[in-house]
Amino acid sequence: MLIIPLLTGELIFTGIWLLARIIIWVREKRICWKREAMLLLLYINLAVLIRFVFYPFFRAEGHVRPLQIDLNNILPFRINLIPFVNIMDYDVKREAVINIVGNTVMFIPTGIILPILYKELNSFGKVICAGAGISLLIEMLQLLLPGSVTDIDDLILNTLGVCIGFAIYCITRCFRRKKCMGQGVSHP
Repeated sequence: MLIIPLLTGELIFTGIWLLARIIIWVREKRICWKREAMLLLLYINLAVLIRFVFYPFFRAEGHVRPLQIDLNNILPFRINLIPFVNIMDYDVKREAVINIVGNTVMFIPTGIILPILYKELNSFGKVICAGAGISLLIEMLQLLLPGSVTDIDDLILNTLGVCIGFAIYCITRCFRRKKCMGQGVSHP
């Protein structure tokens, strides 16, 4: 069994991120610091997703449980493909609400950050596909974790969060355009 504590996991993710950025800088033969500052938002977003998905806090234990990968005990995969079955199975409704709100809110920044960083993600469909793809990747990675369930509910709720985030992005962009247009017009 491979056990990866939170700090080690954060350092691995940061190392991979920096290596990818260095490769891009070398390939492009330049560094655009403004772009790197904006990409820092994506790094933070992904780091937070990794923290909450792979390093949950267990109140009963009083600490963050380390990531445990045991390739000998991953089969059979635990996959739920029937929507909203697991949400209805919670004994305590408070836990169901925390799951619903947490999975949704956790992906709102993704729906805001993606269209800011990537101009080609300029439509609802493209942002939703990208956000759902990130969520699907996370759900697939959870197949490697013993005791973890890959759940369609998480994919649906995460994608809902991306939708809300993109709506916030669009509304903000609309207000900024109106404000800018209002400043450019002189009133008698």
